[in-house]
Amino acid sequence: MVQNQNSQYLLENFINTQAVSRRLDKRTMEAYRLDLDLFFRWAQIKKNQNSQHLTIRKTGKEEMFSEYGWEEAMETYLTYLSEEKGLRSSTIFRKYLVFGYYLTYLKAQGVIKESRPLRQPSLLRETLGSVYLTNDEIDQFFQAIDQEYERLDSDFRKRVCLRDQVMLELLFYHGIEVSELLRMEIADYHRKTAVLSVPRKREKNRTVQLFSPRLREKMERWLEVHEYFEHDALYRNHMFLSKLGKPLSMKMMVNIVDKYRIMAGIGKECTPKDLKNGLGRYGMGLVKELADHC
Repeated sequence: MVQNQNSQYLLENFINTQAVSRRLDKRTMEAYRLDLDLFFRWAQIKKNQNSQHLTIRKTGKEEMFSEYGWEEAMETYLTYLSEEKGLRSSTIFRKYLVFGYYLTYLKAQGVIKESRPLRQPSLLRETLGSVYLTNDEIDQFFQAIDQEYERLDSDFRKRVCLRDQVMLELLFYHGIEVSELLRMEIADYHRKTAVLSVPRKREKNRTVQLFSPRLREKMERWLEVHEYFEHDALYRNHMFLSKLGKPLSMKMMVNIVDKYRIMAGIGKECTPKDLKNGLGRYGMGLVKELADHC
C-alpha cells in the first residue's frame, strides 16, 4: 500500500470527520474507506511498475503524487475503473465524490496547498448527463415549486404544494432517503430544536438539524395544516400524507418530482433519488451559503 503510518491516521481521521459531519452509517463509512484503500493499492502497483504516467514521492506528512498531482492520479484511476474494469457508473460516481471530499479534507489539514475539482471520466460524463441534474437544473427545479406556490389561489392546493416543498427540500438539502421520508412520523420532528429523527430500517435512527430558517418555517406551516390531510385515524401520525389522508407511495413521489421537473422545463428524466443525490454535484459549500442567507 502507498500509505505510511501518518497517512493511515489521516485516512481514519477523514472517515471519522465525514461520519460526524455527514452522519454516515457504518456501511457507508466502510465504503469510503475501501474506495480510498483500493486507490492507494492501485497507486502502489503503479509505483512498483515504474509507470511513466505516475510517480510518487514521500513528504514528511503524506505520500504525494508528484508528476501530475493528486487530482491527476485520481482521475487516471477513475478512468481505468470506467474504461478498463467496466464498473457501474453509480459506483464510479460514488468514488468520484469520495475522492473530492478527501482532497478537500487534505487541503484543510495543510497536507496539500491547492486542489481543483476532479474531472469525471468521459464515459461517466456521458452516462450521468442524462441522469444527474446540473446546478442550473436544480435552481430551475426549486424555482418552479416556489413559483407554483405563489400562483395558486386555492388554500388546499397551496397546502399540497407546501407539503411537496418540505419533502423535496429534505431530500435535496439533507440527503434523506426516499424510503425514510415516507416512513417519517410527526413525532420524529422536535419543533423547539428543529431536529429531525430519521427512521432507518436496519440501523439506529440518525438525527438531522434543519439548518435553513426558511425550511424550518415551511416545516412549521406544514405541521399547522397537517390536520387538513388527516382523513384516516390510522395514518394521522404520518408526517406526509396524500390528499386522501393515506401515506404517500414511492410512485406518488416519482409523480411529484416529475410534475415539477416538467414545470421547470427540464427535459431529462429524473427520479426522487436523483434529487436526493444532487447535493454532491451542486456543491457542499451551498449548505453554509443557505444557512447564512436563508
